[in-house]
Order: sequence, then structure tokens, then C-alpha cells
Amino acid sequence: MKLNENYRSLSRSYLFSEVEKRVGAFREMHPNQELIRLGIGDVTLPLAAPIVAALHDAVEEMKEKQTFRGYAPEHGYPFLRAAVRSHLEGYGAVLQEDEIFISSGAKDDLAGILSLFGAGNTVLIQDPVYPVYADTNILAGNRIVWMRAEPENDFLPMPPKDGGADLIYLCSPNNPTGRAYSRAQLEQWVQYAAACDAVLIFDAAYEAFIGQHGIPHSIYEIPGAQTCAIEIASFSKTAGFTGLRCGYTVVPRGLCRCGQNLNAMWERRKAVSTNGVAYVIQRAAQAVYTPPGWKAVQDAVSYYKKNAAVIASALQSAGIPCCGGVNSPYIWMKCPNGMTSWQFFDHLLQTAGVVGTPGSGFGSAGEGCFRLTGFGDAEKTRQAAVRLVQAAAL
Repeated sequence: MKLNENYRSLSRSYLFSEVEKRVGAFREMHPNQELIRLGIGDVTLPLAAPIVAALHDAVEEMKEKQTFRGYAPEHGYPFLRAAVRSHLEGYGAVLQEDEIFISSGAKDDLAGILSLFGAGNTVLIQDPVYPVYADTNILAGNRIVWMRAEPENDFLPMPPKDGGADLIYLCSPNNPTGRAYSRAQLEQWVQYAAACDAVLIFDAAYEAFIGQHGIPHSIYEIPGAQTCAIEIASFSKTAGFTGLRCGYTVVPRGLCRCGQNLNAMWERRKAVSTNGVAYVIQRAAQAVYTPPGWKAVQDAVSYYKKNAAVIASALQSAGIPCCGGVNSPYIWMKCPNGMTSWQFFDHLLQTAGVVGTPGSGFGSAGEGCFRLTGFGDAEKTRQAAVRLVQAAAL
């Protein structure tokens, strides 16, 4: 028997598992102390009423023989594929429904997409980064070339001047830094991918948080992207689906490499690996794109962004460098007093009862930085902002 030896190359503990381990130890020692969690990016607002209504209606259908649904189409029901297509067309992205594949969430497809590619590819990944990009490529046996995101490049690394790549990962708006690429910057990336004959994997999980003009919501707003890019997105943060699990991946029919069509490959992969996302979940996702559903979603996004703005304002008033929060629910801050990321995590937990995420867990370039989220309760976020500034001054 042979095992995947690449597992030996992974870090010993997944970032958020280590966070929970330390929080658990603190709770045992201080069972009565209230904690305010601004760490793991899970939503806290309930599902919007139009989405809940769609769930109820779909469940009612399931109890009648005439409207009962069994296995879902592995590529997604036509009604949801059409809704996603219409949504993206609203931003100027011209797609066909058979280029859109419904999934159980972005994380699943970020891992699964590598099944289209062989081992040993050269992969460009930003540092700091959402850990799944790196871990899945390590497991796949790929060579990672890190692109440092730092104040000198406004946390938005651009294509290298020398060397090529096979795969490129971009997340915009970004997790963890909260920064977002402009149209002109993404045009450069698309041109670079085309010149390298690379495939650009574009994570659009936070597109609903974009508020600034000139920030693309989809990579397919960029000319040429349909022959070099795959887009992966999620309803988790957009519409509070972290507990329902639904997303989509776009693989254009014009995307070909090594004599093969990646759309046809992905269609085949879905056919052999999934029985689709549940009907009731897909009806709920469809409701996101109805006028009342989208208004409710935007209200929730606004709530979270206001929380992020409260955190950013407190940090800026205290003279602590930070970015994010404008097009994103995330705030990326510099740890005070020269602390390492984990030192500040422990310090903030012990002195303020606030939980964040150490920047070093997102990569070596994140050392000395810290991520906070706007996904909490508004009042608790205001309390946390005060505690945060007080802890930073100690």
C-alpha cells in the first residue's frame, strides 16, 4: 500500500483548530468570563425571511408525491444555474448556464478543482492566504511560489516579472487582508495568465461586500478571462449559508489546456463525485437573487461592514496600522508593541476576553499581524473595539 506522503508536509495543526484549542483552555480556567469572538469568520445573523420562506416552500413540496425530489442534478438545478447567470450578467459577465456548476460550498470546490490538474505544477499563491489554497496544493504535490502581500504593495501582489506559473490563486476581496483588486490590476493578472498558459483560480466568496466603484465582482468582467480563469464562489458569507452549504463554480467552455476542455472535465468530475446539492438548499439559494432576497442580503452585508468599520475606526484612532473593512468583513491589523501574532492572540484573550486570528496562521508574511472580523453582534463588536484598543496599550 502507498499513502499520500504529502500529508507529512502539512503544518501540525489547522489554524482554526489551534485557535479553538487555546480558547477551550482559557474557558476551563475562566468559566465565568465572557468572550467576544472576532476570530473565525462565521456569520451570526439569522437567515433572511425570503430565504426561510423558500426553504419552507421546498420542504412542503417534498411531502407530496407530485412534487417530491430525489437525487439532484450533479451540476445543479436549472433554476439556480439560471439565477447565478443572471446575477453575474448584472456585472457584465457573459456566461452560459452549462458553465455554472452548483456546489456544497467554495471550500469543497477549492479542494476538488485540483483533480483537473496533475501533480508537480507550479502554483502562485499570495502570502498571507486562506490556508485551504496552500494545504490542498501541498497535498496535491505541487510547487508553491509565494507572493508576499505587504504594505509595500498595498497587500495586493502583482504578476512577477520573471518566471511562469501553471496555476494562480487570487481572492478578491481578500481573506485575510480585506483588500480588493481594481479592474486594471485584474486585467494585468488575466494578461499574465494568458501569456503563461496558466489557469487563474479566482475566489469570489466575498463579492457581495464590494462597495467601491471599479472593483470587479467577477473575474469574467475582465476581457480574456473566459479562456484562462475558473471562478469559485459561495453563499456562506453572502447570505448566511454557513450552516446550509451552497456555492457555485464557473468553468467556461472556452477554457482549454493540454488539448482538453476543462469544462467537460469538470462536468465529468462532478458526475462521478457527487449526487448534487439538496433541492431545498438550492431553492433557498435561488431566493437570494429575488428582489426581496437580495435586499435582505445587502442589509446583512451592511450590518457586518458597519461592524468592521467600528473596529477599523478604533484602531486608526489609536494609531494602530490596519486595512480592510471597506470591501470586506475583515480587518487586518499590525500587532502592537512588536508582538508576534500568537503573542498578541494570547494577550488579547487573557487581558480583554476577545478572540481574533493570528496572522502567522495565514502564512509567514502574516507574522506580526492579526485578523479581526465584522461578523459579530453590533453591540459586542463595539465593546470588543474598546477592549482591543485598551489591550493594545498595555
